[in-house]
Amino acid sequence: MGKISSWDWEPGQKTVVKSLSLLEGHEWQEEPYVSPDGETLVAIVKVGDGEFSVRTNDSVWEATFEKIWYPKFSPDGRLTAICQQDMEWVLTVDGEAMGETTDYIWDTMFSGDGSVIATMYKSMEQYGMCVNGEPWETLYENASMPVLSKDGAHTAAVVQAEGLAAADLEGFKRGVYTVAVDGEAWQGRYVNVWNPVFNGAGDSVAATCRTTVYDHTVVVDDKPWPVSYNQVWEPVFCPKDGGVAAPVRVAGKWGVAKDGQTLWEPRYVQCFYLQYDASGEKLWSVVATSYGQFTACVNNAAWNETWPTVSDLVVSPDGERAAILASDSNENFRIVVDGTPWSGTYDMAWPAVFSSDSKAVAAKVEKNGRFRILVNGKSFERDFDAVWPPIFSEDGAKVLIRAIENNSYVRIVAEVCDF
Repeated sequence: MGKISSWDWEPGQKTVVKSLSLLEGHEWQEEPYVSPDGETLVAIVKVGDGEFSVRTNDSVWEATFEKIWYPKFSPDGRLTAICQQDMEWVLTVDGEAMGETTDYIWDTMFSGDGSVIATMYKSMEQYGMCVNGEPWETLYENASMPVLSKDGAHTAAVVQAEGLAAADLEGFKRGVYTVAVDGEAWQGRYVNVWNPVFNGAGDSVAATCRTTVYDHTVVVDDKPWPVSYNQVWEPVFCPKDGGVAAPVRVAGKWGVAKDGQTLWEPRYVQCFYLQYDASGEKLWSVVATSYGQFTACVNNAAWNETWPTVSDLVVSPDGERAAILASDSNENFRIVVDGTPWSGTYDMAWPAVFSSDSKAVAAKVEKNGRFRILVNGKSFERDFDAVWPPIFSEDGAKVLIRAIENNSYVRIVAEVCDF
């Protein structure tokens, strides 16, 4: 698949799969998935009694399995799926097993370039992570919340580092949880740990933790902040100085702390989805200025208009713009960009997508069972039976639409200026 610049960006429509009906001999077919470049449609298919495979356009993998789930394309275009054979599970890549079979695997993750593939891994009632088919040397009684660094060089997960008998409340209060990086557990033990995240370089990990039953804070490379809070949400690294910021709750109000120091005074009813821009100069968030009134916020300055529900904050590449999904308690969804809602409401909407130059914004929406692609608030000329999220060309001048129409899968390259 390669980089976006190498994809086919010739304006127009191409029918990739003429008919999505069952291929000859197939008993049934699951929902389709589409590659980012739009050139390949895949679906899990039942090809015989207890035999499953993967359809790719109008061909089928030669290999068959007892069960298949979670098909997913890597950034470099490879197709992964989690497959069961002889009651054991393995990750397959383009139909070939990666690594040995084991009791169970889940949560397929990719490095930025797709060269590294990681999963969660279970063997003999022990848990950890597996990287390009190789499991951690040390496995644990429990493991969760896996993360892979952007360059794929490091993995991390929350693990239970010590045994805990049933109903052992005192043992729980002492703390048995920590973070394991590349399989090696931190020395610190915590009552709970959540949401480990890597910095951009992949050489530092931060997480939220509970140091006592009542005290929450942030731990960075096994060093907790010296101050505790009522609650703490997921931390983020600042690209500019490497500091760590997180939403924190103090005396019933939410603000932001950075490296244990107050950055935004607690004054919000809620604060989450914290995101730095690439420069580290702007810190974005979703906040509630009062009960049931949510909006976006940048450097502690909230947008003027609020909505009952807000989700899926997306910050533009240059950090100057942002988009959110706003709704009336998950009804009548709207796309809101730079504080201004686009016209129209929808039964469902998906996170907005910015062009690389931050000038254009696109989104997928659904209304009355039909799907559309919007660019800068204007709809493509027709709707579809199904559609995948839009993708901009590298120069931001075109948008790729991947859609199902009249039982065919079509790939459309549209000019942004035509919306």
